[in-house]
Amino acid sequence: MTSSNRSFKHADAARMLGVSSKALRLYEDRGLVVPGRTAAGWRVYGPVELARAQDVVALRGLGLSLGEVERVLGGDGRGLGTALASQQSVLEARMQTLVVALARVRELRGALAQGQTPDILALRQLDVGADGPAVAFDLPWPWGGERFVLPRLERLSFIIGPLGSGKTRLSQRLAEEIAGGRFLGLERNAEAGAAAQRRIDADPALRERLARTEAWLVEDGATLGPTLRALLLGLHGAPDETVVVDMVEEGLDEATQVALIAYLRASVGALPRLMLMTRSSAVLDLAAVRGDEAIILCPANHSPPSLVAPYPGAPGYESVEGCLASPDVRARTAGTFVTRSVEA
Repeated sequence: MTSSNRSFKHADAARMLGVSSKALRLYEDRGLVVPGRTAAGWRVYGPVELARAQDVVALRGLGLSLGEVERVLGGDGRGLGTALASQQSVLEARMQTLVVALARVRELRGALAQGQTPDILALRQLDVGADGPAVAFDLPWPWGGERFVLPRLERLSFIIGPLGSGKTRLSQRLAEEIAGGRFLGLERNAEAGAAAQRRIDADPALRERLARTEAWLVEDGATLGPTLRALLLGLHGAPDETVVVDMVEEGLDEATQVALIAYLRASVGALPRLMLMTRSSAVLDLAAVRGDEAIILCPANHSPPSLVAPYPGAPGYESVEGCLASPDVRARTAGTFVTRSVEA
């Protein structure tokens, strides 16, 4: 962070902090950051405001809810214990991965010293940066059987495309082809929520875990209800699973969507890998996509799905941007949802 007395506009400050403008505005709305104002009323961030915002970003990076961030900044550090324990678990898992990879390298070097050349598969498996195996399969209808290859599975991916683009079929096929894959459909109504609640009530450990999750979400502005509860139950699972979610925003208001995606990012490593179908700009804020996340686009013309980098000018970026709409717009066009049977 700069040590000068220079002030920065809202968008520039967000870029320096590595967060989206929406996230920085959310911190302001919650009173965590109070920017200055120019004579014309524009928000500006000087060294003091930037330092405060940097503290907020750092605490969010530990997985704290906005309410927990507020309490820590107010001098109450009790919420840090759980966050640090979670971080420790993630780091220990990464360390174990590195230990296994290091042992594999030593083994291969020993074999090489004895004149044995390792095969290509063994060398490919040394890519410890890849968080999961690649997946490849022939694309179903409406494609022409082209080969689809996903070189690596990120902890968080987004699947996007217009209506009729085939994204539902792609998602279902991904869940079938990925080892440990599971497809989470749209059965998140009141009946599903009641069934989820019965399962939660019967499992004290699960009940405690979901209670912590719901408390986190509420502090970030989410509204609890049967739809969200059924979704949360479906998202929790073993870390080696991959859950492919059909239209994750279905039935959730904007504040809940924003809180949910913040929670999922904060919980990377503690949850299964997630592949989220979405057309909501509250879920997929392109300015907030991180380097360890992926965007998969299903084009309207039924060209093969492709990975899209989250920056303007990248191939497919404008198509992704054009598929996204704010939750209020999505709600007004919800009647078109009945046509999704063609896509499936």
